[in-house]
Amino acid sequence: MSVPQVVIVGRPNVGKSSVLNWLAGVRIAIVDDQAGVTRDRVTHLMCHDDRFFELVDTGGMGIADMDNFTRHIEDQINLAIDSASVILFVVDTRDGMLPLDQDVARRLRAVNVPVILLANKTDDERIDPQADEFYRLGTGKPLRISTMQNRNRAVLLNMIVSKLPPPLEDEAEEGAAVPEMKVAIVGRRNVGKSTFINTLVSAPRMIVSEVPGTTRDSVDVRFELDGKPFVAIDTPGIRRAKSRQTDIDFYGTHRAQRSIRRADVVFMFFDATERISKVDKQLCDYIAQQYKPVVFVVNKWDQLVNSMPTAKWVRYLHDAFGTMRYAPIAFITGQTGKNVKALLNHGQMLFAESRSRVPTGQLNRMVRNAVRQNPLPPARNREPKIYYATQVGIQPPTIVLFVNDPVLISKPYQRYLLGKFRDELSFDEVPIKLYLRRRHPADLRDDVARQEKSDGEATSRRTADAETIQK
Repeated sequence: MSVPQVVIVGRPNVGKSSVLNWLAGVRIAIVDDQAGVTRDRVTHLMCHDDRFFELVDTGGMGIADMDNFTRHIEDQINLAIDSASVILFVVDTRDGMLPLDQDVARRLRAVNVPVILLANKTDDERIDPQADEFYRLGTGKPLRISTMQNRNRAVLLNMIVSKLPPPLEDEAEEGAAVPEMKVAIVGRRNVGKSTFINTLVSAPRMIVSEVPGTTRDSVDVRFELDGKPFVAIDTPGIRRAKSRQTDIDFYGTHRAQRSIRRADVVFMFFDATERISKVDKQLCDYIAQQYKPVVFVVNKWDQLVNSMPTAKWVRYLHDAFGTMRYAPIAFITGQTGKNVKALLNHGQMLFAESRSRVPTGQLNRMVRNAVRQNPLPPARNREPKIYYATQVGIQPPTIVLFVNDPVLISKPYQRYLLGKFRDELSFDEVPIKLYLRRRHPADLRDDVARQEKSDGEATSRRTADAETIQK
């Protein structure tokens, strides 16, 4: 499973960003008395009792943003809640219960994940009774905390870990049931998405038309291919933001984005007879932000003879989406079914790739060899060190490098390591999420350096043995 997310929500100015910084132990989110400072989601990887999870800070619910970003803030909050495994609902003991707190509580009643109510700014036991009124919110017993006084931090971390979903064992065991793969079919309007799905199921399940914008909602179609179950999610065609003139267009964009988030693999459709558009780039950016495996599908391949050859299309896509060169490219004709089965088989392979795990020993040997081939360059007059690596999640494959100081590992070197992961591990065509974390002083693991030293000693012994034999 992917790394579970613990999402912090609440009305403006209750101390959500302070809670994130307090739990993380470092200053990550901006803390300010002015409401509305946090707009986008802020995330931080945490580990407690050997369980990894992502803390996610969100903007204040119900705020009317002065810069007209209210809809953007609400979108980010909704995305965070949709992906949450646990929700931390923060209220302010000093201010007491306000109408906006009740609005947030009503919004959370439809959420099917555990909610922990945090009565923040309970700095002294003498004001503990003031937190009792929050029982009326119906979200359980409030945990009294204080980020200023460091009150109940360990209690809260233990509560979070106890409410996380149980860690899943490697599901790729022999005899295990093949999971159902969800494929989102996305692209701008009139690129042949619905025709492609009709070909898949060999039945006219979608309304197929040459009029752009026929599909206005996301539709799930279940089918099997060679005994493997699939769910194809057909999505509305997307048009540029300035061209969205109705609520249908606006919500169509949101449904398409939600379909991407739901999907295990995304088929990003392009029309072989059209140039790449701004909408295509926006969709690909969103797919990359969600770390979804993707196949670039060039549809209407039979018409390429009047357009550009396949090799030129490959270069064209690589130039347009340079950070997604790992994505495979397929040329199909959805109307006739040409290469459709091969496309689905490739999607199934990406699905399996995104769910695979690499043993810690193999991962550390790979990192050690990568560092040996290309040593870490000094930064800020200090020597960067990578102590060990571990994979902490799947879908996407999530790898954590424990180092002496994350700021010393440059972005180019991180890209170099990601390239090595793709070349030498089983993640060559899927996105990888990479975290750098400072090693805790009590953690003495040093697999990379120790193995390198061990290899050096073994080499020295072999050299000495060879010299003895020669003598």
